[in-house]
Amino acid sequence: MATALQAKDPADWVYRGEGAVNLVLGYCGSSPNFVGKVLRIQKISNTEPACENGQTVLTKHENLLWSQYEGIVSAPTREIADQLYVQKVICPLLGSEHVDAGIRVLASKEFLEAIERKILNQRPPWRVDAAKINPLCDSVLLIADHSTFPCVPGVNKEDYCIAVEIKPKGGFLPISEFIAEENAVKKKISRFTMHQALKFHQGKISQVSKYDPLDMFSGSKERIHKAIESLFHTPQNNFRVFLNGSLIFGSMGGALDKTSYMVNQVFQDGLKHVILAKDGMHIKYILELVAEIIIKSGLLNRLLEIQKLDAFDIEGAIHTYYDTVAKPCIVCQEKGVNKLMATYSKLHSMPRDEKLKVVRDYLISATAKDISMMITFRARENKDTAPSRSSVFLESTNQSFDYKVSFVDLDMKPLEKMEHYYKLDQQIVSHYRKVINDKDGIDCAEVPPKKHTNGFGSQHHTI
Repeated sequence: MATALQAKDPADWVYRGEGAVNLVLGYCGSSPNFVGKVLRIQKISNTEPACENGQTVLTKHENLLWSQYEGIVSAPTREIADQLYVQKVICPLLGSEHVDAGIRVLASKEFLEAIERKILNQRPPWRVDAAKINPLCDSVLLIADHSTFPCVPGVNKEDYCIAVEIKPKGGFLPISEFIAEENAVKKKISRFTMHQALKFHQGKISQVSKYDPLDMFSGSKERIHKAIESLFHTPQNNFRVFLNGSLIFGSMGGALDKTSYMVNQVFQDGLKHVILAKDGMHIKYILELVAEIIIKSGLLNRLLEIQKLDAFDIEGAIHTYYDTVAKPCIVCQEKGVNKLMATYSKLHSMPRDEKLKVVRDYLISATAKDISMMITFRARENKDTAPSRSSVFLESTNQSFDYKVSFVDLDMKPLEKMEHYYKLDQQIVSHYRKVINDKDGIDCAEVPPKKHTNGFGSQHHTI
């Protein structure tokens, strides 16, 4: 492990954002050990006791699931197992040049407690209410700061770089034979679109997104550009922009944090450092550039292949899950014996290794569906420099850009979440069926209503 972090070190770390499981800090000091890096610190629910040395180790059934990968099963904590999962499972699939598994760094309890106090007022209130830093975790994860681009003297223009973080979400429609007839809408409408309807109904979002992952993964330049514009107009927690590592557009805390969606002067001015354009055109060209990079990199094709490891859909995989954990299949009990014999018996009669593979592939796919893509770029100072495999030319501004594409949020999904995935899936589809069958409802696959008191269907941004 690298140098331990002590009580004196929090001054060099700044709040960058957080998800449900981890909190991210950026480095603002001068130590060569940490320049160009970020810290991921484990959180723990406020309703649970702090857990020494990270979370508990894998369960016995998870040991069966991941036994073919060296080191994961023998990892002393779940945090270390997560790191090995990224290294052993995800890196070979996405490419090690696009994934940083990171290194563990010792962290004193005093450092963690000081960080907790320092960033408290910067965290979204609902995140503070839900979870805190685990003060008993003795290490944190140090990984590359994918929102910055190392300066190459004589090649890059000044020190300005833009990073766009996108959560592409699930990019294909399932075709599994195990999808119930009443849930056939899943084969026509993307999961993201259906989930938006439920989130809006629950009050978790104030506006339904026009983004459709099927556009992003289509391979069509026009549809990819449409997808990026839709993310920009309703970013929720799926689209953020950084200038030299500092957030200038989007939310730090997720979908419930609506305070930073509006285009402001900081965002506009930040784009001017990188994009050469007339006033009012910078956003249009930055979104165009992101589309060009996505197409040239071809990485969405690779990501889609990993997502498609989910060949059985959760409606099929849930049956193999219950057999894996040696529990009676609740789904079969609910559906009845006749349905079981007709449709699901082939799943329950599979050899154990095949059942494990179905569950394992589903969980790997779940990681790929929840992944974040960091697209980082800066203008090249010398246009005559020979283009490289990681450079792109934007005809609209007559500029060349160096870029890199990286993936973050690669955590192993706990086996026990399979039941949650199934229940959420059924809730999403059930609500969407109700929406499209209700003449007075809101069909999120079509046009939102013209009037709504909380701003649903309004447009906050202009391009």
